[in-house]
Amino acid sequence: MIIGGSKKEVIKNIQKNLENNELNKKVEVNDPVLSDEELEKTLKKFYDIRKNKVGYFLKSRCAFLFVDCIGLKLNKSIKIEGLENIKDINEGAIITSNHFNPLDNMTIRKMIKKRYKKNFYIVSQETNLAMPGFLGYLMNSLNIIPLCKSPNYIINNFKPELKKVLAKNNYVLIYPEEEMWFNYRKPRPCKRGAYQFAAEANVPIISCFVEMRDTERIDNEEFNEVEYIVHVLKPIYSDKKKSARENSKIMAETDYKQKKEAYEKAYHKKLDYTFSDDDIAGFRKD
Repeated sequence: MIIGGSKKEVIKNIQKNLENNELNKKVEVNDPVLSDEELEKTLKKFYDIRKNKVGYFLKSRCAFLFVDCIGLKLNKSIKIEGLENIKDINEGAIITSNHFNPLDNMTIRKMIKKRYKKNFYIVSQETNLAMPGFLGYLMNSLNIIPLCKSPNYIINNFKPELKKVLAKNNYVLIYPEEEMWFNYRKPRPCKRGAYQFAAEANVPIISCFVEMRDTERIDNEEFNEVEYIVHVLKPIYSDKKKSARENSKIMAETDYKQKKEAYEKAYHKKLDYTFSDDDIAGFRKD
């Protein structure tokens, strides 16, 4: 599903970043840019909304109904493989996946519902809360845990909230690639944050890689529709004999290796970062 207008400039940014070996850098255009003061106000508004339990319940309920409607459309094009790999995980866990669409969490949402009846949370950059229109409404109404780079916020707000959610045996989706690259097929290197949080909370990583297959069905003037296969890979556990920092490095490397192997198996080619139009799923070049 295509969100927003033309993606040609985004694709050019992907190509430029690849040429500069900047694999975790932003490529989207027109994303909100907020000052420190604006970020503080945005986060305060986000948490204030949740204090009004009745009002927030109604907004949240409407948002989830919309997501369920989207799910009815997308679920037909989402297949799940490898659920047996996590059959023994019953506690809270952090899920990692490649990030390629504002609604790509729908693929993980289906994976969870396929086997479990758990609440599902998504860690999102705090600037996403300031998105205009309906995407901004969803960001402020669903089970979102905002993340910003302020050490004070991470220590006093983010980590306590994350640990509380995980302690209730819920699943939390964190995108270790950080930035979304629209319909980009290839997995990118994993930043350490998700694995640091997992090690500190003593929860496993549920490693996923989403494969995208082109169809002949037209989505818009630039793209055909895409079908998805969620590959659930082997879970990754921290080593209690090692520090959280040591574990984060090892777990991030392990996760990236698994996603790389899943990519190579799915697409029958070695992973490299030379750009090709085929790297962008569904793209119809003029």
